[in-house]
Amino acid sequence: MLNRRSALMLLTATAAAPTTVLARTPREITWDDLIPPGVPYSEIIGEGELDEAKDLWNPIYDANGFKLNEALNGAYIKMPGFIIPFDVSAEGVTDFMLVPYVGACIHTPPPPANQLVMVRAQKPWPGDQLWDPVWVTGTMRTQLQSTNLGQTGYSIVADEMEIYEW
Repeated sequence: MLNRRSALMLLTATAAAPTTVLARTPREITWDDLIPPGVPYSEIIGEGELDEAKDLWNPIYDANGFKLNEALNGAYIKMPGFIIPFDVSAEGVTDFMLVPYVGACIHTPPPPANQLVMVRAQKPWPGDQLWDPVWVTGTMRTQLQSTNLGQTGYSIVADEMEIYEW
């Protein structure tokens, strides 16, 4: 049992002890993690049709392409990908789509919604590094959104970005 003097000493020692701030450690994820458990990758790509005039394959995604992994909603994550910028300024890019491979949504039909991530970076990413693969770290949300490049299933507010090295 603590007496008054012991309690006072404990309180004083606790107040004088240095406090450490624990940094949040992000969960490292891959593109496969965006697909809900139990849905095979082969089932997120639907049938498609060839647009002969534009010489372009247009995929038709079934419901599995729009299913999201709700366990990632609110998760602090770190994931790799490639940048498709929406606006580039002199400072760089802050709003972009993170895609799983180079050229997704530009030269090819977009991947399904559960393979596209909208990103808002707190610090602009340099415009001269747009073709480099990147790590994006931040809080992820499950959120279907339509853009002129495709429908996305996730969004991230990125508090950190860095070059991805294999």
